[in-house]
Amino acid sequence: MNFMKKYLKWFFVAAVAVFALLQLTNPAHTNPPVKTDFIATLNPPPEVAGMLRAACYDCHSDATRWPWYSHIAPVSWQVVQDVNEGRKHVNLSEWPANQPDLARKKLEHMSDEIDQGDMPLAKYTLIHTDARLTAAQRDELTQWLDAQADKLKPPAGAK
Repeated sequence: MNFMKKYLKWFFVAAVAVFALLQLTNPAHTNPPVKTDFIATLNPPPEVAGMLRAACYDCHSDATRWPWYSHIAPVSWQVVQDVNEGRKHVNLSEWPANQPDLARKKLEHMSDEIDQGDMPLAKYTLIHTDARLTAAQRDELTQWLDAQADKLKPPAGAK
């Protein structure tokens, strides 16, 4: 029995030491300067802007809110990876306002992902309850995104 207590004590000490050392491996939490903000550029209605900020901006912009748990390894590794991946796919802080074809494609892609329920990610909405979109909110958001994409379509017969 004494051996078991000693073993558990050393196991606990080793686990705490490993956890402490892991904290030295935290990746950088970056928020580069915003170049062309999506909301500022397209000026959505306040309800749509609110949904975008709550459900999209933390992973898909350079205005990420880094919660306390994003600074604790190993969770920090996953959070930073998710943000970097999100920014790579669509960065709402680098909106291609001067590239209508690219902007239209991004709007259509965003609409599809939201409509299909693929965005926001379930693991994000698990903790961030304000990012959970109801069916009505998804519909409102996708309708607005589709309308913005339609505005960017070239006129019929244009080359």
